[in-house]
Amino acid sequence: MSRQDPGSTIWFTLSIDGESLGYFNGCEGLSSQVEIEQRQEGGNNGFVWQLPTRVSFSTIRLTRPLTPDTTKVAKWISSLQTGIKRPTAQIAALRADGSEVARWGLIDVLPVSWTGPTLDPAHPAVATEVLEITHHGFTD
Repeated sequence: MSRQDPGSTIWFTLSIDGESLGYFNGCEGLSSQVEIEQRQEGGNNGFVWQLPTRVSFSTIRLTRPLTPDTTKVAKWISSLQTGIKRPTAQIAALRADGSEVARWGLIDVLPVSWTGPTLDPAHPAVATEVLEITHHGFTD
């Protein structure tokens, strides 16, 4: 059994309804939070009930250097003008050799924002893009 180094460089892929939008080198916001309601029970002084009420999911922010796949992101965002469809998505974390570390399925995905590169010859830097998406939860 070979040991995989968990500290190696990780890349992320994003696909919407099975269509790849390419590779990203940054992904943040894969999280959920369960709101808890506290209830006290008469005659029970040993603890307070902690009851789950609502689950919320944060916005996911994907970043990468500008690539030809940028046009795929623009096409997806432009498709919202003809009607909102909430597709499913997959985010996969990949090692440098292409092997998969983990995968997250997302339901009811929508793009929240896209930010393209700042093109300023006075301040040369890597041209990057940022895509933010929202969703209604993780698939099984």
